[in-house]
Amino acid sequence: MPMPEEKNGDSGFKVVDRRSFTSEGNVRDDAKGEDRKAEAPRAAPRVEPPPAQPEQVEDFGEEASNFETLVSYLSTTAMFQMGLIAGPGGKPIPSDMANARRTIDMLEVLQQKTRGNLTPEETQLLEDVLYELRMTFVEMNKRQARKGP
Repeated sequence: MPMPEEKNGDSGFKVVDRRSFTSEGNVRDDAKGEDRKAEAPRAAPRVEPPPAQPEQVEDFGEEASNFETLVSYLSTTAMFQMGLIAGPGGKPIPSDMANARRTIDMLEVLQQKTRGNLTPEETQLLEDVLYELRMTFVEMNKRQARKGP
């Protein structure tokens, strides 16, 4: 008497293992061949989106990704973290002195790693920004200490 799992005849289903790797993590031999491309499912027909307005891309020019922009970005981030720059709608942002210190530290690392490779103007900019941020950081910590917990 045949077992219920055993069937005589074809069920019409074909099971194809499409995994690229074996359970041990090795690339399967049949995954390398062209046979897999033939078995790939057909892509749905492409539907074109309705015509849209041309995307407005702001042109920042050649200077968009220069050293001064990087220093400006990091210094603005530190000021924002110290609560010196208002948030959206002009609402005050609570200070995050730990992350402000990390951002200032990143500028210091940048200064150390680029020493000797910057123009005199870039060197002066970085020194000035770091001086101002350090002094502001110390002042903000003093204010917070006076306010208390």
